[in-house]
Amino acid sequence: MARAHGEIVGWDRHRAAVDDLQRQLAAMPPGAPVRLAKRTSNLFRPREANPVPGLDVSRLHGVIEVDPRAGTADVQGMTTYEDLVDATLRYGLMPYVVPQLRTITLGGAVTGLGIESSSFRNGLPHESLIEMDVLTGAGEIVTARDDNEHAELFRTFPNSYGSLGYSVRLKIKLERVAPYVHLRHVRFGTLRELIDTLRQVLQERSHAGEDVDFVDGVVFSRDESYLVLGSWSSTAPYTSDYTGQEIYYRSIRQRTEDYLTTLDYIWRWDTDWFWCNRAFGLQRPAIRRLVPRRYLRSDVYGKVIRWENKHGYFAALDAKRGKLPRERVVQDVEISVDRTEEFLDWFLDNVPIEPIWLCPLAVRDHDHGDQPWPLYPLKRGENYVNVGFWSTVEIIPGRQDGDVNKDIERVVHELDGHKSLYSDAYYDEETFWSLYGGETLAKVKQKYDPDGRLPDLYTKAVKRR
Repeated sequence: MARAHGEIVGWDRHRAAVDDLQRQLAAMPPGAPVRLAKRTSNLFRPREANPVPGLDVSRLHGVIEVDPRAGTADVQGMTTYEDLVDATLRYGLMPYVVPQLRTITLGGAVTGLGIESSSFRNGLPHESLIEMDVLTGAGEIVTARDDNEHAELFRTFPNSYGSLGYSVRLKIKLERVAPYVHLRHVRFGTLRELIDTLRQVLQERSHAGEDVDFVDGVVFSRDESYLVLGSWSSTAPYTSDYTGQEIYYRSIRQRTEDYLTTLDYIWRWDTDWFWCNRAFGLQRPAIRRLVPRRYLRSDVYGKVIRWENKHGYFAALDAKRGKLPRERVVQDVEISVDRTEEFLDWFLDNVPIEPIWLCPLAVRDHDHGDQPWPLYPLKRGENYVNVGFWSTVEIIPGRQDGDVNKDIERVVHELDGHKSLYSDAYYDEETFWSLYGGETLAKVKQKYDPDGRLPDLYTKAVKRR
């Protein structure tokens, strides 16, 4: 039977789903690799075919309970943010951070990294996590909290990408929302002006006399960039709709302010996959009018990309036309705000990709030392900017596939930045472990996956390319 978006599944159905998962696990041969049977993914690195059947987690995709008084939600690990938001908004609540794409799962955002325009005040999704039930590589389900015997797993789980286990239940904090978001599009003629204003906004949490609740930005060129400053609003003189013919990112250049419902603000980037669906011609009015709204979604575009990665149809067609082969450059990197201008200057000189997305963030946790999350060691008290760029570039004669990504890794490292691991990575093993909590992860993995039934993080992020 079809399940309604935002359906509350309840504790009885959740316990039955967990019991089923444990039965599947018990039926596996001892020492067999543990993996999930997933048909879709928001990762952008190729997934290796695996002859071993995965665990069916299709029953772990709902919201268990929302507690509006406590401002919390218990959520199954495979629940998409689309379903989670539908369940919480009816109570006037939303997760502290909602990543931009509808089908990112809560479990995926915690074991990986999610980010959005509230991250400058709320950090990353795992920082609003209260506790979680984790299926470990040892085949156990343990409840990890910051104050129990599994606290080390709780702290090491973010950015582990399934190398320590899989979350089957997560309890998260929620925040109160207003019905609308008021947007101001502030244009800059130089990168220096943009970064200086961003510093001011991050320090004061306001701009031109109005509180700022959300911040992101777009660089269209060296002399045209924008900060998009969002503020909660109880009223709106109008609301815009970017789920059909109108395109959100173009509106940033076309108007100085805008109003969206909270729901439409949350998913403002999903309809056009930021701007990436232009590769399919879907930003041409004549083509766009032919496509039903239900297909203007990031998960639909993702299926097209995965089909192309598997079959290489369009790459072969370009080769027949005499075009140069192309390298995929799909990355998000975190650079301190003080060095973001330096990175953008290098990027604009060396990588022919535009636009570029900017999203500031800071570690929210101030109680666990200078680097409270060891596998992605952002420093407490430091403001960072997530710089996102997603496209392909020509492989010019004398260069090889991967060279541009390697250049980016080198520069990010030189600037003391960090790179997300959802896409292609090329680090050598020694460098990788020095950047992504090698000693800590090895210690925790030995405890929770002593037989190595889950692939290690380097294997998942780098070797399977």
